[in-house]
This record gives sequence, C-alpha cells and structure tokens, in this order.
Amino acid sequence: MAAIRSKLSPRPAETEIAIMSDKTVNLALPYIMPAQAQKHVTHNEALQTLDAVVQLVIAAHLANPPAAPNEGECFWVLPGATDAWAGHSERLALRQDGSWIFIAPRTGWRGFDRIDGRLKVFTGSVWDESPLPADIQLSTLGVGATADSTNRLAVSGPASLFTHSGDDHRLKINKAASANTASLLFQSGWQGKAEMGLAGDDRFAIKVSNDGGVWKTALSITPEGRVEMGERPLVRAARTPGTLSPAAGSTTGFDERLIPFVQVHTRCCVD
Repeated sequence: MAAIRSKLSPRPAETEIAIMSDKTVNLALPYIMPAQAQKHVTHNEALQTLDAVVQLVIAAHLANPPAAPNEGECFWVLPGATDAWAGHSERLALRQDGSWIFIAPRTGWRGFDRIDGRLKVFTGSVWDESPLPADIQLSTLGVGATADSTNRLAVSGPASLFTHSGDDHRLKINKAASANTASLLFQSGWQGKAEMGLAGDDRFAIKVSNDGGVWKTALSITPEGRVEMGERPLVRAARTPGTLSPAAGSTTGFDERLIPFVQVHTRCCVD
C-alpha cells in the first residue's frame, strides 16, 4: 500500500482565485476583497445596485432632480443635468437613503418606462422600444383600435396605405367556398350601406342598402361575363319634340323633371 501511495501525485494545495478587478464586469458590483474591513458596506452597496437594475422601472426622464422623489425610485438623467445630477447625464439616478446613486447602463439593458407604459431597451445612448422580430405571427393586431376575434386586424386613422415594393401590388380577398362571402363592406355609423364583391355566390355584385338590413343588387356580373342590372327600369326613353305625361301613379324610373322631355316606349323582356 505504501508503494502505491508513493506513485500517486500529491494533492495540490488549495489556491485562492486572483481577482483582477474590484468590480464585476456586467453590473459593476463591488467585490469583497481579502482582509477587507467593514465588508458589510461593500455588500450593501452591491445590493443597492441590484435592487435598482433587476426588474428596472424608470420613473421619468428628467434633466433636474425631482422635488420630492420616493425612496427607491429610479430616473433617467437627460443631457444638461443640473443641481445634484450635474455631471451625471445619461445615467440612471437611484434614490437611496435620501441620496442619489448613479448607475451607467450597458447596451442591451431592459427597463419598463412608467411614463410610456412600455418596455424599453438601452441602445447605448437612449432608451428605445424593443424591436419586433423579423418574422412574427399574431392572433390579433390593433393599430389605434382594439382588435377582436372577428376583426383580427383593426386600424383607426385618417388613411391606410398599401404600396408596391418596386413592381405590382394586389389586395387579395379569398373565401373558402362559393356560398361564402369575399367582399368590401362600406358602412356609415357602423350601418352597412354598400357592398361589392362575391357575396354568397361567384358573381361579382354591387349591392346597396338604406338600413343595412334590406339589400338591393344594383349590378351583377356572372362568371361568364354577362352583366345584369336587376333594379334597372324596364323602359326606354328618347327625347322628341313632343311630350308625353305618364298616368298618375305610374313609374318610369326617371326624375319628374325629365318627364316633359321624354317619350316612353314599353318593351317586353323575356329571359
């Protein structure tokens, strides 16, 4: 056994890891140094920094210290800082124990901006909104409006722009089957007034309504290209020197101001 032990390498003595700096790399938290007196001071300083930057909330962006800051509040110091913030522009100012602690953020830090109510990312000079990924799928999207399960894309604004990227541009509206609807609906006061598209079949139709409930088809084009106008008056009119006044209660389809100038010819229509 003694011979075996003599061939084993001796156990290395425990070594102390050398600390090249007195602060951590990312958050600049102070290390407790060997044989340091009052270690609790250094430890508490590190806890104060962690308390500010972990779950960071920026109360406001200011150039001057607020008159009555709350304990633990954190502010972003704007350029041209004055008073107790002078010389600490573009730093986080943490109110702690009645004094200010200034922290230099690193690019990529995230914090909640309480004024905007948004999550911000530090770019190296300003706090900007977190960019969206290049490819994203959303169940709903509202732009100035509230989207829902039916109107999954809702936009509120004076105009909407769809433009080309160097060539053509098409707006495509697809329906599942012939009996479904693919159309554009025009409303006034949230009441349907006009609709154009494929409504209930494969004919392209333009419909109008007075109340949003009863609709009349003004124009219909079949897939074969035949044009139908179901509400067209069944009369022909031509201007002649003579005049003809329709009988009381009859319908011509023309404004009464035109009656003295038209001659009405009835015709029979056979499908």
